[in-house]
Amino acid sequence: MNEKIMTKTIVVWFGALICCALWGSAFPCIKIGYKMMNIASFDTASQILYAGCRFTLAGILALIIGSILNKKILLPKKSSYKKIAVLSIFQTVLQYMFFYIGLANTSGVKASIIEGMNVFVALILAGYIFHQEKVTSRKLIGCLIGFTGVVIVNVAGNGMDYSLKFTGEGFIFLSTVAYAFSSVIIKMYSKDENPVMLSGYQFMFGGIIMIICGSLMGGKLNGFTFVSAAMLFYLAVISAVAYSLWSMLLKYNPVSKVTVFGFMNPVFGVILSAVLLNEMGSLGIVSFIALCLVCVGIYVVNSGADSAR
Repeated sequence: MNEKIMTKTIVVWFGALICCALWGSAFPCIKIGYKMMNIASFDTASQILYAGCRFTLAGILALIIGSILNKKILLPKKSSYKKIAVLSIFQTVLQYMFFYIGLANTSGVKASIIEGMNVFVALILAGYIFHQEKVTSRKLIGCLIGFTGVVIVNVAGNGMDYSLKFTGEGFIFLSTVAYAFSSVIIKMYSKDENPVMLSGYQFMFGGIIMIICGSLMGGKLNGFTFVSAAMLFYLAVISAVAYSLWSMLLKYNPVSKVTVFGFMNPVFGVILSAVLLNEMGSLGIVSFIALCLVCVGIYVVNSGADSAR
């Protein structure tokens, strides 16, 4: 895809917001999918198995879509196997294994706030470890403003205790670190590889590993119907489309310019949960304030991202 097009601000904003809207819709849809499959909130093994099925299917879909767009079958080169393995470990296996186990041992509020830290972690990794861009005070301030919005939208009306548990909050943070690593790694690997090809194969192999782990842990999936299968397919489409598009944006833009949009995920999650799960009480002036803070944070980071590469 033309680099000139993918680096245009309007394209980055529109593309990243599409990704975040899709990921935001995953929050309520996963809950609906669990209900259809009779998966309890504490049944981590079945949740991992369900996620494995989702990501395996997502990988297949990403490769089909990518092959059609490229007018040829996307096949990895011999030099690509190691990159796919590394990505599948960080992006799919570690991120989601830590996330699901951690979520079973902490509250959704604390999990969402800790997950919101992935933008900070990605910025630090991109700037100080991988040297992909400069870490400026403007970017840090923008991230802090956006993170404040994430905290507000999650804490408002719910409150939060401050107890810490390594298998809870600790695992959620490790999930966040794994995701941040995957963001900078996909940018590094995309210099020589097709990002959609990398996304497809890492999802597929990572998903298979999660299916094996979930099954060994005693996970089971019941309640397969046309509707529940359609929901699983939609969740797979979310991953295939959103992450492939996200990877292409990362290929051509600074990590901070793209990952800062991750602050929109919980905002979209709250809005779409209100609509799909009839949780209208979660909407209000506080959510609007949070949305404004996130948007300001995104603007601040992006207004200085290009000049500080």
